[in-house]
Amino acid sequence: MRALNVPESGAQPVVSDLPVPQVTDGTVLVRVKSAALNAIDNSLTTGAMAAMMPHAYPLVVGRDAAGVVEAVGEGVDHVAVGDEVLGHVLLAPPVQAGTIAEYALFPTAAVTAKPAGLDFDRAAALPLAGAAALASVEALDVRPGQVVLVTGATGGVGSYAVQLLAARGVTVVATGTAADVDRLTGLGATTVVDHTSGTPVAGQVTTSYPDGVDGLVDLVSHSPDGLALGAVRKGGKVASTLGAADEQVLAEAGLTGSNIMAAPLREVLEPLAAQAAEGTLKVDVTTVLPLEQAADGLATIAAGHARGKIIINVAD
Repeated sequence: MRALNVPESGAQPVVSDLPVPQVTDGTVLVRVKSAALNAIDNSLTTGAMAAMMPHAYPLVVGRDAAGVVEAVGEGVDHVAVGDEVLGHVLLAPPVQAGTIAEYALFPTAAVTAKPAGLDFDRAAALPLAGAAALASVEALDVRPGQVVLVTGATGGVGSYAVQLLAARGVTVVATGTAADVDRLTGLGATTVVDHTSGTPVAGQVTTSYPDGVDGLVDLVSHSPDGLALGAVRKGGKVASTLGAADEQVLAEAGLTGSNIMAAPLREVLEPLAAQAAEGTLKVDVTTVLPLEQAADGLATIAAGHARGKIIINVAD
């Protein structure tokens, strides 16, 4: 099969021929139609996470995909050969399996049927980003009428977080640029703060909300000093997808919060896919690339230029 993979530690990702994965107990082999890129793919590709979790090579890039079931292992009873599905390859040592390939092997816990009203591109864009956004919103325990700042709103996770917050009656302040205003307000943001203006985000937010916002979903900061904590009122909550929510730092600012670990399991994916099929959750696919150009998508994400979801079209 053709797959985007890292041949050995330290190598650049290439598209080359690899053996088709073999189905085992509790797994589902899927003939991939579309796959999605996520920020974590660059971390795995560069070996940045190798110290935390062993990698094995050749390492196939990608965690999310949608396609048609080719085979199922023992213990799989909720999908069958020929079914259209979407799923996620959970991180487990050694990290090697991926989805930017003609075939992908999913654990049964992280694959579910694709609704008929959802195309393969949008289905592939849901799992990791959708699960991360949902977990972030739930961590804030928001109520209608509250105000939440989403930093990093222009990316895949952000596009879902803005919508999920707005659907709960929350006023959403999103970071972006002037070019992102129409797209973000179309997703449900009330205000878009330009993080490239030279004025700190917290200062811009408190100009409109002097008492501070009720919560912060941060999708860009790798350390506490990157968080716009000055924008959040005392007693507010913070959710970080990149491990920046340090308990002591938050406590000193009069805040509470948590670091989010997305869990794209079947019970999470099924309702998200249903909402997407119904049109109540927009899947913001902005770029679709052929398999041979998948590495270009990784470069776009690494440079911080991604808008919405980047999809790799593996097969028509």
